[in-house]
Amino acid sequence: MTHYAIYVELKAKPGKEEAVASFLASAQGLVAAEPDTIAWFAVRYDNDTFAIFDAFDTEAGRKAHLSGAVAAALMANAADLLAIAPEIRQPSVLADKLPGA
Repeated sequence: MTHYAIYVELKAKPGKEEAVASFLASAQGLVAAEPDTIAWFAVRYDNDTFAIFDAFDTEAGRKAHLSGAVAAALMANAADLLAIAPEIRQPSVLADKLPGA
């Protein structure tokens, strides 16, 4: 069972909404190379509100993701793309249902 997660809500700057959507869609390839990222979702709530949710079996996997390519790219582009700085939350997973489990 997964025990660790990351949740980040993102608010796009006016006029940058599609750039944020494209950035998140392109990040899937980077996450695919992370064997300890069990689940990863990039979602859009409305025109300018997005979020990332990831899950991990271990704290080491979560830490690796936080120091990985997606986090680095997000922080490098945050000032250009986002209206407010992303708040990275690190919740604990209480229960899950994953494919093959």
